[in-house]
Amino acid sequence: MSTAALQPTQADTTTRSATHAQAPRGDENKPSWFARVVLLVVCLAWSIPTFGLLITSFRPIDEINAGGWWSALLQPWNNTWGLQNYREVLGENDMGAAFINSIVVAVPATVIPILFAAVAAYAFTFMQFRGRDSLFLVVVGLLVIPLQVAFVPMLQLFGDDGFDVIGQFVVVWLLHTGFGMPLAIYILRNYMATLPKTVIESAQIDGASHYQTFWRLIVPMSTPALASFAIFQFLWVWNDLLIALLFLGSDVESAVVTVNLSQLVNSQGDGWHLLTAGAFISMAVPLVVFISLQRYFVRGLTAGSVKG
Repeated sequence: MSTAALQPTQADTTTRSATHAQAPRGDENKPSWFARVVLLVVCLAWSIPTFGLLITSFRPIDEINAGGWWSALLQPWNNTWGLQNYREVLGENDMGAAFINSIVVAVPATVIPILFAAVAAYAFTFMQFRGRDSLFLVVVGLLVIPLQVAFVPMLQLFGDDGFDVIGQFVVVWLLHTGFGMPLAIYILRNYMATLPKTVIESAQIDGASHYQTFWRLIVPMSTPALASFAIFQFLWVWNDLLIALLFLGSDVESAVVTVNLSQLVNSQGDGWHLLTAGAFISMAVPLVVFISLQRYFVRGLTAGSVKG
């Protein structure tokens, strides 16, 4: 073989140069300084009220009435910082018991709809049966129905004329499961539709049942979507006031954090500073849940939004 055959031709050199010129550089994907400044300003503007609320929660009422929270930053040595507000909220206002009640309500009300919705999404995605698409459209259509229209029949169903379970945790578990199922099925079904069907077909060829395929393949592969809905559902249940107030009431034995905070608003006209401490107590668990699952959040929501 001649030496000329091993040397690249002019056309090859031109093609490689054009390809190299068209290749995207890493610097082009970086955000501009203007985008960074705008993002920083938006984050600061969004965080300032929360930061002020945090500072106020550590100040006594006399100093709060004497000046704004920014005065505590300008002259920190002239302020008395402490945990008195938190002690009073947790001890005298039963916020500790309400915190436990919220966990008892939120955890089952998050896990139960995920289990049922995952099974339903698997059926809508990988199983063939008559009326599958029509039934899925009905489930999606339930997303546009306001929850408030169901309160009267639900009160009659679970009240004295029905199962008589008003005031028990099981009633809010059932309600949050029913209200959260349409969104859960929609999110999980769209995600499962993006999973490679060759894996499912290989499992079927190997003799795996639907039960084995679901638990050993689909559930581990659907972790991002499951985590995304878990964040939505947990935050919704934790921050819910209307359902908890109507179906659990305001008794100490069953009141949740949101109901307890609403009572502080009504009863603490002169002690509104306690609301700042109570607000941060209620924010603690949702922040932990979101931070621990945030790496799955965007991936689970955007899956299935585009094809290609």
